[in-house]
Amino acid sequence: MKNHIISSILLTICCIGFFCGAYTVAVWGIAQLADNNGKGEIIKYSADSERYGFANVGQTFTTDNYFWSRPSAVGYNAAGSAGSNKGPSNPDYLAQVQARIDTFMVHNPSIKKDQITADLVTASGSGLDPDISPASARIQIARIAHIRKIDPKKLEALVDEHSKSPLMGMFGPEKVNVLQLNIALDNLK
Repeated sequence: MKNHIISSILLTICCIGFFCGAYTVAVWGIAQLADNNGKGEIIKYSADSERYGFANVGQTFTTDNYFWSRPSAVGYNAAGSAGSNKGPSNPDYLAQVQARIDTFMVHNPSIKKDQITADLVTASGSGLDPDISPASARIQIARIAHIRKIDPKKLEALVDEHSKSPLMGMFGPEKVNVLQLNIALDNLK
């Protein structure tokens, strides 16, 4: 019995040392390799603007003159990050996705249903994904070009310019940060 208590206490001390010390330092060290040293990236909309946004937290863009962001299950509330917790066969979930598809098709009449990418009609697991795929951005170009009276080729170049490759060329998909893309869109001459 005494041996079990002593080994339990030693294991507890080792775990506290590892998880409060070594693990914390390791995660902090890895964060230093990320953009902005693991700190959130705050973006000012323009030099003369008082509006700010967070590049690493999804924000809602649903007006026709902007690139739309990925839907959020939590209304883009960073304090309540979560998915919908509804399975892919849940009737409420399927109705919600169908409503998003219908809305997208009304606002993008030149797009066929099979061209709509999944990330434009489904929320991410966190509900705060700030990125969409380049394909999702490209299928919105016709709508934005028509409304803003901009050459579609300029918008394609803008999407290409703001597309980010997977981490180290192999981890994750290619992506476009919607906030940064829309700020660049507003600053497009």
